[in-house]
Amino acid sequence: MVMVMVLYSILQTQAGEGRVYKCLFNHKFEESMSEKSHSSLAALSPQCREALTTRQKLIAQDYKVSYSLAKSCKSDLKKYRCNVENLPRSREARLSYLLMCLESAVHRGRQVSSECQGEMLDYRRMLMEDFSLSPEIILSCRGEIEHHCSGLHRKGRTLHCLMKVVRGEKGNLGMNCQQALQTLIQETDPGADYRIDRALNEACESVIQTACKHIRSGDPMILSCLMEHLYTEKMVEDCEHRLLELQYFISRDWKLDPVLYRKCQGDASRLCHTHGWNETSELMPPGAVFSCLYRHAYRTEEQGRRLSRECRAEVQRILHQRAMDVKLDPALQDKCLIDLGKWCSEKTEAGQELECLQDHLDDLAVECRDIVGNLTELESEDIQIEALLMRACEPIIQNFCHDVADNQIDSGDLMECLIQNKHQKDMNEKCAVGVTHFQLVQMKDFRFSYKFKMACKEDVLKLCPNIKKKVDVVICLSTTVRNDTLQEVKEHRVSLKCRKQLRVEELEMTEDIRLEPDLYEACKGDIKNHCSTVQYGNAQIIECLKENKKQLSARCHQKVFKLQETEMMDPELDYTLMRVCKQMIKRFCPEADSKTMLQCLKQNKNSELMDPKCKQMITKRQITQNTDYRLNPVLRKACKADIPKFCHGILTKAKDDSELEGQVISCLKLRYADQRLSSDCEDQIRIIIQESALDYRLDPQLQLHCSDEIASLCAEEAAAQEQTGQVEECLKVNLLKIKTEGCKKVAPADGFSDLAMQVMTSPSKNYILSVISGSICILFLIGLMCGRITKRVTRELKDSEITEATQGLLFAGAKRWDCARAGGDGILVVVSPVLLPEIRHSAQ
Repeated sequence: MVMVMVLYSILQTQAGEGRVYKCLFNHKFEESMSEKSHSSLAALSPQCREALTTRQKLIAQDYKVSYSLAKSCKSDLKKYRCNVENLPRSREARLSYLLMCLESAVHRGRQVSSECQGEMLDYRRMLMEDFSLSPEIILSCRGEIEHHCSGLHRKGRTLHCLMKVVRGEKGNLGMNCQQALQTLIQETDPGADYRIDRALNEACESVIQTACKHIRSGDPMILSCLMEHLYTEKMVEDCEHRLLELQYFISRDWKLDPVLYRKCQGDASRLCHTHGWNETSELMPPGAVFSCLYRHAYRTEEQGRRLSRECRAEVQRILHQRAMDVKLDPALQDKCLIDLGKWCSEKTEAGQELECLQDHLDDLAVECRDIVGNLTELESEDIQIEALLMRACEPIIQNFCHDVADNQIDSGDLMECLIQNKHQKDMNEKCAVGVTHFQLVQMKDFRFSYKFKMACKEDVLKLCPNIKKKVDVVICLSTTVRNDTLQEVKEHRVSLKCRKQLRVEELEMTEDIRLEPDLYEACKGDIKNHCSTVQYGNAQIIECLKENKKQLSARCHQKVFKLQETEMMDPELDYTLMRVCKQMIKRFCPEADSKTMLQCLKQNKNSELMDPKCKQMITKRQITQNTDYRLNPVLRKACKADIPKFCHGILTKAKDDSELEGQVISCLKLRYADQRLSSDCEDQIRIIIQESALDYRLDPQLQLHCSDEIASLCAEEAAAQEQTGQVEECLKVNLLKIKTEGCKKVAPADGFSDLAMQVMTSPSKNYILSVISGSICILFLIGLMCGRITKRVTRELKDSEITEATQGLLFAGAKRWDCARAGGDGILVVVSPVLLPEIRHSAQ
């Protein structure tokens, strides 16, 4: 019955020139003839299949057994000298040699008749479909087939099973078997037409119909299209496996990608000394040619010969594909096989193996670390080869970076653009995570930042030799720039182009605490304890640590203090301040340089046009500055001679990494009363006094000693959004209720009794009393000289007008005394600003 059905199928095919055989070959492994013809015909009998296999083996031994193949390709064989009669090759290789010879002509751009190419396609498909037609596979892979792939003798599944084993997903494969598979892939050349690989064709049919329908059937770019949709919603699991299994072998011989070979064969011959398509060289094996090509693809004009534009585009396409799976990079898999198993075998999603290796770069074996380092360096120049990242960042690229993305040569511009726009509203989480990851990887080696490397490589070799980590290189170069600036040298040791790029790197590092490894390592525990709910990025963790500075561990506190000192010296490095006040800087400080930015904002803080959020941030920075004179560069410079002269005792007890809690500023306030400060220092202290009189938070000593009193007596005033001196007035009113001695010394006084109490408890009590006594004596002598000794001084002031302000201070060393003359009496009296309202009232 089966034979009748087979005969029926044969009768529907026109006899002659091997067409019936070809029909049977095409349906050899069908479950039923209905799979193709939609009829009810049964499958071929085992005997028929065995007979067909025998026939196919004869053709494999001698292509002339196939009448149609011999006839269709006769002229082409002669034209391209593919006659095998005189070659010292075994009979089993004759069909293989025929195919490779004619394929070589096609790949070189030669004309092969369409009839011959059609026959070649059929027999290439035949070899891929049935492994038993390849004697080398039978001989070299017998054990592997029995152990891993038994029972899969259909539709190319055995070959794909062996490919899967080679990829390391099911075990190990002997080198002879691997070589036999690689040879078969070259003979059948499925990269030129995906339909040759029936297993791939059937697995990916639905994907091709949806994702690649715009590409002509049989076009070599179908495989590239499938790779572009790897790990997307359109990809199906079976297609993904078959595709990666085939690409594993194609990636190991650059000739098996027909588009790459066509566009780059001239460059490969010129630069890499390659031979013909079906020829090999021990000096330049197939796997090494692509490495040669991509090394030349990213050379600058100064470095020598570069690839043609067409070839470079193809090299980028292949690198793009290889970034999807580390196993598509032969060198990477070979050198990193152990490390992949050690570090990336668990919790690593498909396509993220390279990211895993980059995360463990310092832990990798030397050879693997070198390979991963080279690839990362390449990515830094052209991030577009990082396919998964580009896919995630496509919306951001289209909206903000399309200009640089369209460039033929990236040179690191695209990644720089993505970093700058990382916090745009349109940014999605995957893209932001990917960009941040690459930033973190860049910190491991300055070579991983292409623009930084190109701008500063000569400076690094000269000034920072043997330093590898990017953060250390940045610190080294920044220190050199700072020292040259302070010493006002005529010519900077760091070149101008390096200084410009160095600034970019410094600003980028301020955005995320993880980009400053020393600070991050020192504060890991504190982040967990105090900032566990705060997200990374936008300098939010750094700001959280600043706000909890008093609770930090000693090591973390030290690092945060040093960071604040750097930011105050150069406010442009204060990421949060620059972000919150971005528009206000444009409005009020467009001409200010980075060093005077905060000073400019402080001067405009009380403007009606000032943004409230920016004003709040400026106040925060003022509070920080007043905790320690070292955090106020303007004060430090103005008082550089006064501080060691008058506050030496405080400095000897100070530590380099902890705040003085306003002690030095309080010391300078006392000397301000004596008028013993230099004019520049006096001006700065006057400003601090005026500002702290309006906002108690700017007086760290007041906060330190009166925190309990403020909380219990002046809570409502302290909670006011706008501070205009309410807390100070509250403390004046409640001065008698204050029990803490420390707070009594620093709290503002209100009335003669409170004033006397503050004088008696002041650390400068003796000095103040001596000043008062001396003033009284001087007044007495002036009175004698004026002849007014006998006249009784009236007890009430007759005139409230104050005509002259003079000297003195009586507010815990923080407020001036003024000299005023009582109108009409000619006697000078010493009064305090806090008593002026009482005096005016009495005069009335």
